[in-house]
Amino acid sequence: MRSKKMEGTSAPSLRRDPYEVLCVSRDSSDQEIKTAYRKLALKYHPDKNANNPEASELFKEVAYSYSILSDPEKRRQYDTAGFEAVEDSMDMEIDLSNLGTVNTMFAALFSKLGVPIKTTISANVLEEALNGTVTVRPLPIGTSVSGKVDKQCAHFFGVTINDEQAECGIVVRVTSTAQSKFKLLYFEHDINGGYGLALQEDSEKTGKVTSAGMYFLHFQVYRMDSTVNALAIAKDPESAFFKRLEGLQPCEVSELKSGTHIFAVYGDNFFKTATYTIEALCAKSYEDTTEKLKDIESQILRKRNELRQFETEYRKALARFQEVTNQYTQEKQSVDELLKQRDSIHATFTVTRPPSGISNLSNGSSSKVPGETESPTEDGNSDGKDKSGKKKWFNLNLMGSDKKLG
Repeated sequence: MRSKKMEGTSAPSLRRDPYEVLCVSRDSSDQEIKTAYRKLALKYHPDKNANNPEASELFKEVAYSYSILSDPEKRRQYDTAGFEAVEDSMDMEIDLSNLGTVNTMFAALFSKLGVPIKTTISANVLEEALNGTVTVRPLPIGTSVSGKVDKQCAHFFGVTINDEQAECGIVVRVTSTAQSKFKLLYFEHDINGGYGLALQEDSEKTGKVTSAGMYFLHFQVYRMDSTVNALAIAKDPESAFFKRLEGLQPCEVSELKSGTHIFAVYGDNFFKTATYTIEALCAKSYEDTTEKLKDIESQILRKRNELRQFETEYRKALARFQEVTNQYTQEKQSVDELLKQRDSIHATFTVTRPPSGISNLSNGSSSKVPGETESPTEDGNSDGKDKSGKKKWFNLNLMGSDKKLG
């Protein structure tokens, strides 16, 4: 389903070590890997290198390498067994701002059919944020703002929190009753005065709305990435259930300090603007809800581990079921054949022998009465029927002529 014109995480023809591509060591932290990726992605992004095919290939290589090292499970698989271990679980990621109309239509169609497609953030948006040239609107705690953002563009908001609010925890959520696709972004202040991307959440459809949220509640919160293992699941639909919780990815930031924090809503629709409502909340007013979230996160993590173990048991049981099902079919055929042979043997116990060329009935019985013989007719037929009595058109006149002569 990949197109050559779609920029993304498709594997380069000549693959280099992802650590080498991103210029990081094997023991680098997630934040170091993320920082290196942002720097190289901006450097080689097609938006900035329209006439440089080599930069486009380098961008693909950087994106592919980051898609491995940014995912803890894929990174572990690569460190253990190299590229082969992660090839089946790689997801497609495309830059909508760099697609032509035809490719965008195809991507939109696949997305509409339920195929999860990862999209990157436009380099123009990231560069403007890094340069500090974006307009930031205030979003006070306890308020909401509604708006419409063009595709591959972003609206920036500043959320200012005090010490008490920072200690209680902060939640920022975005919803769309129009079911628009969008990304919720969080930026950290850069030493040069701009803002560097730190977190992003893709919108998910929940009921009749799409939504995304960030929860800074002083405990580990997870986000659900529906594109994780999407290709592997497509190859084996039965595994969809077992892989469902594998999309849980830990959020890198679990708490915020007092001050002003920058969030953005990024339009991720394929063609039209995204309609949204963003709100910022202090967790102090939602203590019971916070505890419920903490508890349910723990339960889901335990369930994920249980499913991993259960999948192994299920696969073994399924293989055994297939084995005994095949054996059942073979045994049934064997029994049917034995009974058929038995009936055939029973049928040979008879004093009547069938005429040459005529086989016995399946149960060995005969339509003739024992001792009775058939008298052949004059024409040699043994069926007892006088075929000469059947008049035929071509000898009617002859028969009439004979009578006259007599």
